[in-house]
Amino acid sequence: MNKYFLIPVLVFFCSFPLFAQKQKVQNQPYGDYRLYHFGLTVGLNAQDLVITNSGFKSKNEATGEDEVWFCAIPNYKPGFTVGLIADYYLNRFMNLRFTPALHFGDLGFNFREEKTQKLSFSTIRSNSIMLPLDAKFCSLRSNNYRPYFVAGGYGSLNVGRQLSEDILLKKSDYGFSFGFGCDFYLPIVKVCPEIRFCFGLKDLIEKDRKDLRDETKLKYTQAISKGTSRMVVLTFNFE
Repeated sequence: MNKYFLIPVLVFFCSFPLFAQKQKVQNQPYGDYRLYHFGLTVGLNAQDLVITNSGFKSKNEATGEDEVWFCAIPNYKPGFTVGLIADYYLNRFMNLRFTPALHFGDLGFNFREEKTQKLSFSTIRSNSIMLPLDAKFCSLRSNNYRPYFVAGGYGSLNVGRQLSEDILLKKSDYGFSFGFGCDFYLPIVKVCPEIRFCFGLKDLIEKDRKDLRDETKLKYTQAISKGTSRMVVLTFNFE
């Protein structure tokens, strides 16, 4: 992950205690005790696939020689995230949250042939609807800020895949996620910056490629034995 992606996150979180010390009036003193409430989330994401190469040998029709292709995703492109929040109060330190979100992004694949070192590049769209169910564990509130930790599981649906691409991802995925953030209490609304790490558990590489019009592209799918998703999401929640 690009280290510069985390710099604004660290600055933002570190500034909270300094800002909170200046607060004399506690905003929304009973806001956390509502049985349920709703909100909106917007932010950025960086998507990745953990790839296991198969070492599969394919025949080059032009030269008749065997080729072995290897795949990697060297760079991560920032994407956009938007979603909703439904929060249910359990006790003063724990909430149950359902946060459906739409993640827009791209995955860039680099393919390299073992002998000739020939390179091939491909970018596919990776848009998904993620449906997480999480437990939110909160610390004691200090003036107008309150750190928290969140963890849970999710299921997701791929809504951006296109047939005949070099790599085709499966329609659904599932996994677990965890993250941390801080509730920042304003007079009317609560703003919560949050960073979350998502880890998929399902192999997303579609092996049955009847959709391919150009069969020479099948070598790219055959080069990958397994691919599981992971994602870092930086959001700002408004509740």
